[in-house]
Amino acid sequence: MKKNLFIGLLLCIGAIPANAQMKWSQQYQQYFDQYKDMAIDQMRRYHIPASITLAQGVLESGAGKSELAVKGNNHFGIKCHGWTGRAVYHDDDENNECFRAYRNASESFEDHSKFLTTSNRYSSLFRLKQTDYKGWAYGLKSCGYATNPRYAIQLIDIIQLYKLYEYDDGKYSGKSHGTLPSVSHRVYEFNKNYYVLAKAGDTYRTIGEEMGVSYKKLAKYNENDRDARLEEGEFVWLEKKRRNAPKEYKHRPHVVRDGESMYTISQRYGIRLKHLYKMNDLTPTYQIKVGDVLRVR
Repeated sequence: MKKNLFIGLLLCIGAIPANAQMKWSQQYQQYFDQYKDMAIDQMRRYHIPASITLAQGVLESGAGKSELAVKGNNHFGIKCHGWTGRAVYHDDDENNECFRAYRNASESFEDHSKFLTTSNRYSSLFRLKQTDYKGWAYGLKSCGYATNPRYAIQLIDIIQLYKLYEYDDGKYSGKSHGTLPSVSHRVYEFNKNYYVLAKAGDTYRTIGEEMGVSYKKLAKYNENDRDARLEEGEFVWLEKKRRNAPKEYKHRPHVVRDGESMYTISQRYGIRLKHLYKMNDLTPTYQIKVGDVLRVR
């Protein structure tokens, strides 16, 4: 969707009085302290801003104190919609509506991520930057997540008051909760993709376990052997690499430096190796040398 059209949709939501300010709540802060690591883990795996997950969770669950949260561990107000698991019933838009119930909060956070990522209704949100919490807030409202006309503004107010946007840059701190893995890699965004930099002793298995991605898929995305031992500082892409570098590299070729190979260059720019060869009219038998100039776009 074009940006102007997207903004136009948002304007339909309606203006909110400038003096409608939210007050700081100890209960809200305790909720964020308890579930921030869980939200960051979901962001790593599904690319939903942690700030959005936390703001939705605290708002929909009344900081974990709502009837749905207490009886069904449902932190996001997700209704049954074909759900075959345990359910709880609650008055919402209609009387006695069916809502999903979970064994714990972790299952609720996981299902929320899957609910957004598997529905075509919300697919446009995943074209937004991970740090664009305002776009996500307005997008959730315009896509129909909630009927409250102030829903987007409420999410934004919560995120700004509690500075939840600080969790969206890929940094991780603190201890994980429940059975979640501890996260030790920072996730970077480049070329409409995400990557981490390998640390000493890393393998696709260890990174895959941390990020919640199959190590076999990671190896395939990175065009490498699944059992390869990674060099410290090596790029590890979390999704399939692109055909070329971003547009700004159209007139910025890469000059080969000592120790580089076609593979390491393809990894640096997040480009599939065969496309790097094709862009430069080279065959896999060609041995690049220091000073060679390569197109990456």
